[in-house]
Amino acid sequence: MTAEQPTTRTPSTIDQIAEGWVDTLAELSPILGTYIGRNEVNGRLDDFSPAGHEHAIAETRRVLAELDAQEPVDEIDRVTKTDLSAELRLSIEQHDAQWHLRDLNVIASAAQDVRQAFDLMPTATADDWSVVAERLGAIPAALDGYVETLREGIAKGVVPARRQVVEVATQIARYTADDGFFAAFVADASTDEGQLPASLARDLADRSAAARVAYDGLRSFLSAELAPVAGDQDAVGRELYALASRRFLGATIDIDETYEWGREELARMVAEQTAIANEILPGSTVEEAVAHLEADPARKLVGTDALQRWMQETSDRAIAELGASHFDIPEQIRELECMIAPTQEGGIYYTGPTDDFSRPGRMWWSVPEGVTEFDTWRELTTVYHEGVPGHHLQIAQATYNRAELNTWRRVLAGTSGHAEGWALYAERLMEQLGYLDDPADRLGMLDGQRMRALRVVLDIGVHLGKPRLDGDGVWDHDYALDMMRRNVNMSDEFRQFEVNRYLGWPGQAPSYKVGQRIWEQVRDAVKEREGDAFDIKAFHKRALDMGGVGLDTLRSVFQVG
Repeated sequence: MTAEQPTTRTPSTIDQIAEGWVDTLAELSPILGTYIGRNEVNGRLDDFSPAGHEHAIAETRRVLAELDAQEPVDEIDRVTKTDLSAELRLSIEQHDAQWHLRDLNVIASAAQDVRQAFDLMPTATADDWSVVAERLGAIPAALDGYVETLREGIAKGVVPARRQVVEVATQIARYTADDGFFAAFVADASTDEGQLPASLARDLADRSAAARVAYDGLRSFLSAELAPVAGDQDAVGRELYALASRRFLGATIDIDETYEWGREELARMVAEQTAIANEILPGSTVEEAVAHLEADPARKLVGTDALQRWMQETSDRAIAELGASHFDIPEQIRELECMIAPTQEGGIYYTGPTDDFSRPGRMWWSVPEGVTEFDTWRELTTVYHEGVPGHHLQIAQATYNRAELNTWRRVLAGTSGHAEGWALYAERLMEQLGYLDDPADRLGMLDGQRMRALRVVLDIGVHLGKPRLDGDGVWDHDYALDMMRRNVNMSDEFRQFEVNRYLGWPGQAPSYKVGQRIWEQVRDAVKEREGDAFDIKAFHKRALDMGGVGLDTLRSVFQVG
């Protein structure tokens, strides 16, 4: 049986403010609008100019004032007001700290967002492709606005690190190459019925060419103007790091205590992996056990087609089995599409369903150039992390719960720490449910957990200039990469991309493991308080029915300090 939706709740004034904020966000950020299924904005792009940022922050202040004037009518209202107010205030703090003037990194800045805006757009009909053409035509103005903002940063001495500038310029060269994204995207354009009309095909080709020129213009600006004046240091420092940490966790933590906990957690992961390596190959080190597994052709996938099929089969099986035994999974969220991303930047990510489920949740794998083999023992836990019981169960369940939650709570609220923390929590849950009984699969799970423990230490270490673990100097890029090579059994292309990601996106990488820690702390505190009456399934249902929230909000709902 599947879950029944509760009786529809009468929307409150706070619900209406939150709903209005979603509408405002879709107008301010059509890229975000596409992500949540607001197809009416698909022909446009965000205004990344200084004026665009000022308009967005003025709207943020307006909505915060409206929210502050309201009193919650029930617990759902209290959570909405608590969480949305915290997010709005933090956005204002980050704007006042001039973060937008230096917002350039290798994974989640305007340089990538504009390109990724096309990944989720409908392309089934000629009308769909006409909208694509319209958005392609908006790229030059969007990138011009972005350059204007970065130039203002140069004038004020607020600039990103040089390493990020150089790496993004390299990414753009791949976007605009003759065999890059824009050329391939329109060259492959067709409808479900066949070829596009000739006039539309020409329009797409012309606008794609103009988009490539605009991106090459951004690359020239980065190389010629920004790189020479960009920061020599990768570290952002304690003040900016604290803001970024709060953004990704929705919680305030003791950063120094968290660093020391990360060191202990890393040592624990190493010890646990060492014990399992001995199960796989008696007397072996972790490295020897990994080499043994990597040499096993039965545990290897060759090519992205085989990877995609295996991902889909594994995901479908987990949904069917867990939906019959351990979770109530509504029919609407039993579909999860496993996709190979159209880029080669590295990384695995999830995009949630649209609010009406017309587009299902999707798991995306961006395979780095040159990587053609994949180890099933290493990646099994990734499918559970991104799918069920991880991100898909959590995010799609919130989307489904429209009877109680307003649109903001269903599709936009929450943080990386809440979502990624749950996904790591889910990995351990799958181990407890017997899905990782093969020691090789457990080793793969611990490989990821070890990497995420390292990221806590690495991220804080670099950005706060902490002493190296060996006591010889302070954390920097080279030492971070060395520690990744010592602790992460993946391709060097992956390790290099990941280090650059951490250096340019402070606070995000630790949010996974720190989020898992807070989820486990909340569960354990509730279990201790309730004693024999504690029901883990009921705890999970209450937590997931809440939708995405900051982790401080999660603590407050369960009355955990």
